[in-house]
Amino acid sequence: MTKSKTIYFCAGWFTDKQNKAYQDAMAAIKKNPTIDLENSYVPLQHQYKGLRVDEHPELLKDREWATATYNGDRVGVATSDMLLAVYIPEEEDIGMGVELGMAQAFGKYITVVIPDEYYGRSINLMSWGIADNFIKMSELADYDFNKPGFNFYAGAVY
Repeated sequence: MTKSKTIYFCAGWFTDKQNKAYQDAMAAIKKNPTIDLENSYVPLQHQYKGLRVDEHPELLKDREWATATYNGDRVGVATSDMLLAVYIPEEEDIGMGVELGMAQAFGKYITVVIPDEYYGRSINLMSWGIADNFIKMSELADYDFNKPGFNFYAGAVY
């Protein structure tokens, strides 16, 4: 298997659950031989002027930073081969919803990764409907992104 697919790494980092899932997913994709992480788009690594909002919350009031960061992420979604969303059912993020919608509008393949301990819990109908594939976090390191396919989510929707 070769590292032939770039991803837009769509994941929250605003709560303890999201941060743990972010770190677990990042560790898994570093091991995945089909993901070209070096050339993928990881939003935290592309904040405008290198300023992270989690370290500088005052940026939330800065129009230049917000506009440039949004547009950088939009370009990241558009230029990546696919979108990988790290999803916590109880902690949905409207930003992730926008990124999922952009990815579908751009015709990108969308995989939603859910931590094993949350897999099967109800998720939002729109998130359920927009994804091409759902996998458990434990499957991420070995999933072959060179052979994308469709798969239903095991849980219910709301």
